[in-house]
Amino acid sequence: MTAAESPADVAPVSPPGKSREPRVWKFIGTSLWGVALFGAMFAGQVAVVAYFLVTSGEPMDTGAMTALLTNGRIISLSVIMGLPAILAMLWLATRLSRTPFADYLALRWPSWRMLATGVASMVLLMVAWEVISRVAGRESSPGFMTDVLKTARADGALWLLVFAFCVAAPIVEEFFARGFLYRGWSESFLRPAGAILLSSAVWTLMHLQYNWFFLAQVFSIGLLLGYLRYRSNSTWLTVILHGLNNLAATIQTIWLANNS
Repeated sequence: MTAAESPADVAPVSPPGKSREPRVWKFIGTSLWGVALFGAMFAGQVAVVAYFLVTSGEPMDTGAMTALLTNGRIISLSVIMGLPAILAMLWLATRLSRTPFADYLALRWPSWRMLATGVASMVLLMVAWEVISRVAGRESSPGFMTDVLKTARADGALWLLVFAFCVAAPIVEEFFARGFLYRGWSESFLRPAGAILLSSAVWTLMHLQYNWFFLAQVFSIGLLLGYLRYRSNSTWLTVILHGLNNLAATIQTIWLANNS
């Protein structure tokens, strides 16, 4: 599970005798840590839903769960609570690898050129999917998102929803998929191409609340973000692009809700 790192990502090595050499978790190590990371994120998110379910005083049935899972304020808090949970687990995984947190996850700022390239690429991809959705007669935004937005606005928590979807969620998902998973898998037998494919598939599986049409869209976005992560060696680039994409989707959903 350990091997020499690539020159672009290698962390400074202390003089011999002072500490062991930094390493990168390879395929098996990254996969096992990935399960632990997802578990930590899931636990943090479920804890919020469980708290509101217990304190609501409502019977624990399907109807109560459905109401909670379409409540914008609760969903927002759930997404936000996944952030400290996964950050703690990421810190532990990188700490045990003896590689600095920022170095392991490629938390370096991209060049303006790469940022412009990324934004242009994302816009083109979203325009293509919008055309496909119109030709296929599909909705442009998942239906349940409109209900989530309406409940958040009714509770005065629209700002919380925007923060959760456009800041917290991109950090959680990009640190996990394009940061940790890509880093380890790309330095295994999968190489960068395999790591992009597999991390995109895992990221898509994290969005099973969508139907097959939107899952295909998510997977294509994952491939683009994975490629940009490879080209830029910057996870912050994918965080920014992910956040901008979610912001555009949120604005679109608000517009559709106001005109429905």
